[in-house]
Amino acid sequence: MLLSEEKTEASSEKSVSEDYPITLQRLLQPDLEKVEALRQILYRHRGDRQLVIMQDFPDPDSLSCSWAYKLIAKEYGISCDIVYAGALSHQENIALVKLTGLPLQRWTIQSLKERDLSIYQGCILIDNQGTTSQLLPCIRNAAIPITAIIDHHTSQGDLQAEYTDLRPSTRATATIFTQYLQSGLLKLDSSIGEHVKCATALMHGLRSDTDRLMQAQEEDFLAAAYLSRFYDAQLLDAVMQASRSKRVMDVIERSLKNRMVQNNFSIAGVGYLRYDDRDAIPQAADFLVTEENVHTAVVYGIVHDEDEELEVVIGSLRTTKITLDPDEFIKEAFGQDGQGRFFGGGRMMAGGFEIPIGFLYGFNESQDYAKIKWQVFDTQIKQKLLQLVSPKDNLLHND
Repeated sequence: MLLSEEKTEASSEKSVSEDYPITLQRLLQPDLEKVEALRQILYRHRGDRQLVIMQDFPDPDSLSCSWAYKLIAKEYGISCDIVYAGALSHQENIALVKLTGLPLQRWTIQSLKERDLSIYQGCILIDNQGTTSQLLPCIRNAAIPITAIIDHHTSQGDLQAEYTDLRPSTRATATIFTQYLQSGLLKLDSSIGEHVKCATALMHGLRSDTDRLMQAQEEDFLAAAYLSRFYDAQLLDAVMQASRSKRVMDVIERSLKNRMVQNNFSIAGVGYLRYDDRDAIPQAADFLVTEENVHTAVVYGIVHDEDEELEVVIGSLRTTKITLDPDEFIKEAFGQDGQGRFFGGGRMMAGGFEIPIGFLYGFNESQDYAKIKWQVFDTQIKQKLLQLVSPKDNLLHND
């Protein structure tokens, strides 16, 4: 049942639980103008059906926040379908979805041809700005307007939306959504199983994007304190205990074997990977950055999906160097495509990039040709990285 306008005004004034001391209330207070603007958008679209679009390979932050938005929107009579086009391959993401029953759907580009997109009155981009989703161009071709963009990455373009909340200085989108919850857009209830599971997912998303709270700021700790009232610690522990697959371990082993270290950067190409194993690349980068005398690791490979006829170079960057901006580094290294869209970007301590194979795409090729193609991309990527890592030397070592 929809709230009255009087209740809406009252809830916006009471933005933080009265159970907190007054000093904590001031610290927890979210951006009330942003919250009220989102509240008005939700009222304006009551009764709509919306698409919540995640990046192709959703991470815990994206998964949890998309679910939180779906629950918030439901309070305002809006129904949502959470969709992604890629794969869930990280063991913790698979466990999170299975153990919580997180409601999401995998849409392929081929399946879009058979879907009636006219039933949707808007789409929401959460923890992304469309640059990491294959679905967005199709959605825009269907003339579905972008209702909201909520993200903690730096601006990736000039997408226009009714509501935009971009906070590059915030470590996790889960922190933003927790502040939405604290402001009264949705009152969490620990007796409602779905609320408990969503709070658990948000805690996992917050933890994941702050490197187990090691990179957390005050607002992240306060968000975690709020979620601690509702989340299930045993469920979170079960998600985090998910073991790595043999294929992930093989990719990590490959990255160790192929890495070159220069000026405290570790750079490793891992060759060809199946589409479903794409999340092994960031896990390999997470591992390489822990090596002694290494502050930044970049791991990349050619990811292919024969079913979708897709082939793309995908890479991940991890750093412990405070003065290195992953977003700036990746954008400078790889630049933009013909439409002015950057091939990658980042946030604090992490980043990623995706580069289409182009006319060299193809799976039914000889082993010799595949080897030559990999050598071409491997050499070119290393060259672009070394222009920044070691501009005076710019030497490639093919050991």
